[in-house]
Amino acid sequence: MIAHVLTKDKIRSYYRFFGARHSILQIGYLIDFEPEDEHSSFMPRLRNLSHIPFSWIFDKNKLLLWHKFIMLFGTHLRGIDEIESFYFNIILESAQKWDRQNPKRIVCESYLELLKKEGRLHYPNKCYICELELGEQISLMHSFLPAHGECIYGSSMQKSKIIDFFDTRSTLHLEDDEIEYLYDIIMKGF
Repeated sequence: MIAHVLTKDKIRSYYRFFGARHSILQIGYLIDFEPEDEHSSFMPRLRNLSHIPFSWIFDKNKLLLWHKFIMLFGTHLRGIDEIESFYFNIILESAQKWDRQNPKRIVCESYLELLKKEGRLHYPNKCYICELELGEQISLMHSFLPAHGECIYGSSMQKSKIIDFFDTRSTLHLEDDEIEYLYDIIMKGF
């Protein structure tokens, strides 16, 4: 099996054998390991692997949401070798809050942080599709791009709540159905 490991500043690929004497490696786990043959011409191997568990790891619902969240990062960071520590830190911070907060709220807040860090956060002033002014009800597309509901044939939210969410980067003032709306947009991809 080939494992892609995110560290503070790199994304490395390793190979790992599976069998009776090898522990199972799953997506999104915090691990400690030793690389073997890291300077050889072939892909290095993961050795002495141990999982560092989170308290919520045996809650199937939280684990399923975690796997989906991490897979989005995997797709988003594909093909990159060296990264800023921001990505590692936001994943670790999310994991540490995962059992104390609603995971979908954590995903929304973390994604907003990612958009802001990457310079892709667009405040809802004009519709991304028709470039006309937005009213009090707006829809969001992929990457939280603002649009008229009729331009994308989608559901909408109050503009003031979205602006407040963008400014505070907190979902505290949002209702659960609004969180579901934002979460569904995020699950389409970073």
